[in-house]
Amino acid sequence: MTAPTRPALDPFGDDVPAESARLRALGPVVPVELPGGIPAWAPTGYATLKSLILDPRVSKDPRRHWSLWPEMGEHPSWAWILGWVGVVNMLSTYGSDHSRLRRLVAPSFTARRTEAMRPRVEAITAELLDALQAAQAADPGATVDLRAGLAHPLPMRMICELFGVPDHLVDATGTLIAAIMDTSDPSPEHGAFVQEQIGTVLPALIGHRTEHPGDDLTTELIRVRDEDGDRLSGEELLFTLLLVIGAGFETTVNLIGNAVVALLRHPEQLAAVRAGRISWEAVVEETLRVHPSIATLPLRFAAEDITVDGVTIPAGDAIVTTYAAANLDPAHYGDDAAEFDALRAADDHLAFGIGVHRCIGAPLARAEALTALPALFDRFEHLALAADPATLRQVPSFIAFGWQQIPVTLGPAPARD
Repeated sequence: MTAPTRPALDPFGDDVPAESARLRALGPVVPVELPGGIPAWAPTGYATLKSLILDPRVSKDPRRHWSLWPEMGEHPSWAWILGWVGVVNMLSTYGSDHSRLRRLVAPSFTARRTEAMRPRVEAITAELLDALQAAQAADPGATVDLRAGLAHPLPMRMICELFGVPDHLVDATGTLIAAIMDTSDPSPEHGAFVQEQIGTVLPALIGHRTEHPGDDLTTELIRVRDEDGDRLSGEELLFTLLLVIGAGFETTVNLIGNAVVALLRHPEQLAAVRAGRISWEAVVEETLRVHPSIATLPLRFAAEDITVDGVTIPAGDAIVTTYAAANLDPAHYGDDAAEFDALRAADDHLAFGIGVHRCIGAPLARAEALTALPALFDRFEHLALAADPATLRQVPSFIAFGWQQIPVTLGPAPARD
């Protein structure tokens, strides 16, 4: 039997919508190749991905259900994926193990706790906008990078406060997450760097909070580990921190940045938002649909043969969760599915997953975006892109879906009273 032809996913993620459309034309579930030559299956439609996410025969545990897991050491160019599957947390566990870890972490991200953090979100947003306004007053025509000035530092500061990351580890934490998200370099050296950072930064955080406990989630998880090791092992503690810090930070950076670019590229919709005809909630949900912060997430595994839409995924094969392809599926959202339309009211998107696999940090990400976006556009009435949208560059990743830089001009400084 001839092995299926496997188109390679673009490791730089330069044009996710076009790639999704090309794969969709090949069928509902397509064999693909990940960076380094890792084989996997890619669902290309909304219904197909939803069905696989909810299928109990689809596992997240490579040790139990990935037929190629024993071969990892034979493929140096596969080392980059160890930051995703060579860990023990909610992203790489199955069945009761996944449920146990989710129950331990989910209470830290309740709606009540998220609401309690809103004043800090507002305060940090105001501080960052003040800094941008000061730069505007000094040079009204200057170009500033809104990712560096707002979209990145707001969620970074919030997640570091939430998890009690000390100042001396903040930069290292950002470097670690960026390295894990970067899929453009499948070299053994890059994989080794990621593993070295995981083994350095997170133990340093755990050690700091063990010696200096505080009112933060790292301290809470350390107590769970110390009081009942059967519920959370030391290894699970480390890798759970990797997951929740990374997901809570990177997804919000991209959500805010993607929403800004979408509105500036669609001035008629921005005008409707400012006039109250479109809500900020609608903007956030449409941004998540068209530009999900995570485009494609590795990996899940077929625990047994699974036939979906006439295609059989053999037991032991890997599957990628293709959120962007699902959210842009014309069969579900219509022929204009790839267009940003905040009046679409398509809040059934899969950007944050679904069911027991829904992202527990989604309420915090939404809260940060719903604070930052109106504050930004209220403060700077003449905000505009300072570059041709076609020249904006995506972050080098097939996983993350966001902009490396967002160059804007802020316009003339507001008149003083």
